[in-house]
Amino acid sequence: MSPDALPMSPTRRLFGTDGIRGTANTDPMTAEMALRLGQAAGLLFTRGAHRHRVVIGKDTRLSGYMIEPALVAGFIGAGMDVRLVGPLPTPAIAMLTRSLRADLGVMISASHNPFEDNGIKLFGPDGFKLSDVTEAEIEALMGSDMSDKLAAPGRLGRAARLEDAAGRYIEAVKNSFPRGLRLDGLKIVVDCANGAAYRVAPKVLWELGAEVISVGVTPDGFNINRDCGSTVPKFLCGEVRRHGADLGLALDGDADRLIVSDEKGQIVDGDQILALIARSWSEAGRLAGGGVVATVMSNLGLERYLAGRGLALHRTRVGDRYVMEKMRAEGFNLGGEQSGHVILLDHGTTGDGLVAALQVLAVLVERGGAASAVTRVFQPLPQKLKSVRFAGASPLQAPSVRHAIAEAEAALAGCGRLLIRASGTEPVIRVMAEAEDADLVETLVDALCERIAEAAEREAEVP
Repeated sequence: MSPDALPMSPTRRLFGTDGIRGTANTDPMTAEMALRLGQAAGLLFTRGAHRHRVVIGKDTRLSGYMIEPALVAGFIGAGMDVRLVGPLPTPAIAMLTRSLRADLGVMISASHNPFEDNGIKLFGPDGFKLSDVTEAEIEALMGSDMSDKLAAPGRLGRAARLEDAAGRYIEAVKNSFPRGLRLDGLKIVVDCANGAAYRVAPKVLWELGAEVISVGVTPDGFNINRDCGSTVPKFLCGEVRRHGADLGLALDGDADRLIVSDEKGQIVDGDQILALIARSWSEAGRLAGGGVVATVMSNLGLERYLAGRGLALHRTRVGDRYVMEKMRAEGFNLGGEQSGHVILLDHGTTGDGLVAALQVLAVLVERGGAASAVTRVFQPLPQKLKSVRFAGASPLQAPSVRHAIAEAEAALAGCGRLLIRASGTEPVIRVMAEAEDADLVETLVDALCERIAEAAEREAEVP
């Protein structure tokens, strides 16, 4: 059984692989839920006699104006002081939680999802995402009567804005760049997805010496991730070619993932970024654990490349939280996902698109030459990933789908991989196949997606 097929434990209704997520103003992503979440998390993390504190950040979605005050009310009602930082990347919230010695950190974001969705991610006082067990405790508390546990009138918390939050994060990111190196002479396109990094990302690159062309930096509450960002890398590639840039960097809505474009407008995904950093850190004696942690989605080409350098690829189920758990448990300092989450434990406690970008740029500066030569580290096997959206019950248990999966597995036996999974953050089924034969991969994925879509349509018609 692959790591991604393992059941999550304990069972949770609200929390998925990356916090709570859903369509804004509909269950579960409502103001009422956010209020109770603030109360429950506040009560659970009130430990000791000190004044307790929570840091709350958000991306640029319109619904953040609804979720944020509801969370604030919940935490204040639980007796916690609140520090508001406004739009900042998810990794900034993790960093500030530790820096301010806060008891909790909260990021209001649905990451790469469209503006209609929103989500809530929680960080503990150590800056790491909460465990499944702790999230289950919060969820259980949310379902209980908390009225007799909330703060007395004289013990209510207070809310204030932290004015220097962006500056603190910018300096922390710049400190991750090797001392003595500069970006002078490099023209860089940065696509901020009209999201949380729209102010800080261009500043970091400019202050390190680059000529910066900023796109996706005019958020209006509705355009986050729309036709831009790491999930639409073709936009970045086009901008790189149009401006004759040396490199392009695309972040997602909360800037915890990164996709790169070389000077030719060719995409460099998370697997290539992991290989690039692994090679650099291994040569410098900085790579801990003798390898890299990635998910079942990572290309077999990455695994072969690392093995050729005496390094191992350790796979987990999909989700950066599971990559992080493996890294912490077994002493690795580099891990991530093909989608662009790159976790650099020497520099932070969660995926950070900007820090990862600086590691890529450091290699580019040190080695010299064109980005296309430096960032193309290994030859990937033909791989195709498609998603099928569904409403209602998952179509994966339909007999026609199960039969189609069995046929595809038989066709790939001994020559490739097939991975089919339900997303943990949105109602879609993801289908991935990988093999030496590109035509076979294309045919199998398209056929499976068609069969899954048909089953999903039938499920949706059931009253």
